[in-house]
Amino acid sequence: MSHYFIEDKTLKPDIKEFDYYYKNLRFKFITDSGVFSKGQVDPATDLLINSLPPLKGALLDLGCGYGCIGIVLSKAYGLDVTQADINPTAIRLAEQNRRINNAETKIVLSDCYENIPERFDTIAINPPIHAGKDVTYKMYGEAPAHLNKGGRLYVVTLKKHGAESTIRKLADVFGNCDVIYKKKGYYVLCCVCD
Repeated sequence: MSHYFIEDKTLKPDIKEFDYYYKNLRFKFITDSGVFSKGQVDPATDLLINSLPPLKGALLDLGCGYGCIGIVLSKAYGLDVTQADINPTAIRLAEQNRRINNAETKIVLSDCYENIPERFDTIAINPPIHAGKDVTYKMYGEAPAHLNKGGRLYVVTLKKHGAESTIRKLADVFGNCDVIYKKKGYYVLCCVCD
């Protein structure tokens, strides 16, 4: 079975274009087969973007997919954004969407933090749940080493995808985990690096 966190060269192209609006900004995105939420911004990503406070500094969009989170936040707040994904198809689409939206982001092919030596003020993750807990917990567990002091990790998840166990894991890693949004099974979580 194909998943969006691996490159599946057997998939037939199925290019979709759509618009997305954040604050007073309009974005255009292109998606294709082999990436998560093809053809629209998924509700969890939209919720994450809209739950964040105003941001500054450097941001890592980890597991960026076709690039929505990093591109939108880069343009909205003038952030220094790095976007990373393990899937080459996602990286290609993120590059294309960066150009379409005139966003200045750095895009890196990386298995979690493998090719990311920098530290950030913010890390934003809509985790690849179907990759399994080993992958998602690695994303959470290695986050403090990539955050500046006082930096924040934001994660969006669903109750049915193990929100409670995610909260426990993040609290174990960071010593804190605040629920900044909880409604209709969706959770947006924030952890602060001390």
